[in-house]
Amino acid sequence: MSPRRARRLGPYERPDGRGAVQPVGGSVSGVDRVESSADGDWVVRNVSGAALAKTYRCPGCDQEIRPGLPHIVSWPAWPGGEEERRHWHTACWRNRVNRGPGRSRY
Repeated sequence: MSPRRARRLGPYERPDGRGAVQPVGGSVSGVDRVESSADGDWVVRNVSGAALAKTYRCPGCDQEIRPGLPHIVSWPAWPGGEEERRHWHTACWRNRVNRGPGRSRY
């Protein structure tokens, strides 16, 4: 019988607590976070797209977001804002403030 090999611990598994702090939110799929920007406060969720069977239209570029494509879902951070939920390409969401005049935020 060969000796047992030690498994290397990941950065969040160290028993002495010297490891990095595990991120909450950030790019974790399905976790809501609030982003503040010049256009207001938004609740943002990263979506992996793996379980989606529906095609959405991005309000930033007016192109389709096909099933299986990772993207962002956002809505205004006020009571009842969930009804204004929109699906965005990740790059379109990041550049939404830079859009020219005549383009609404949706």
